[in-house]
Amino acid sequence: MKEEKTNEQKTVYHRIFLVSILLKGIDGILEIIGGLLLFIVSSAQINQFVLALTQRELSEDAKDIMANYLVNAAASFSLSAQLFGAFYLFSHGLIKVILVVSLWRQKLWAYPAAIVFLFLFIFYQIYRFSYDHSWWLIWMTIFDILIIFLTRREYKNLKSKQGGIF
Repeated sequence: MKEEKTNEQKTVYHRIFLVSILLKGIDGILEIIGGLLLFIVSSAQINQFVLALTQRELSEDAKDIMANYLVNAAASFSLSAQLFGAFYLFSHGLIKVILVVSLWRQKLWAYPAAIVFLFLFIFYQIYRFSYDHSWWLIWMTIFDILIIFLTRREYKNLKSKQGGIF
């Protein structure tokens, strides 16, 4: 009876692990696309897009905080910020996609690598939170901690089945 419960728990954890890395993979693909778009699109085009996006809202309420924030942010979006954003999104997304594909294929080396990169992402998210105070960063950090826990668990299970380190 106890062994059946343990196997059910392993199955539930495994499914949660698969869903969470699938979400990370989708996020990685979106980051790659976003990074490529930032490489391709000019800052003037970004500014025009934000103006078109916020025009109706600002015509209804000229003091709308979010719309004004977006307009001001787009107007002050420098080329160096654009290039950094493009490089960051593309490389961050590429790392995620490579790790997700490798985890999906159960490559033993990918589990410790994913844990290391997730810790690096967490440290960066905490650093960014100290400036932005964005709750989105907190939720991403909690999600990454969950994935670290699940990845470690999956790694131990897979390693015990396959044996060896790599």
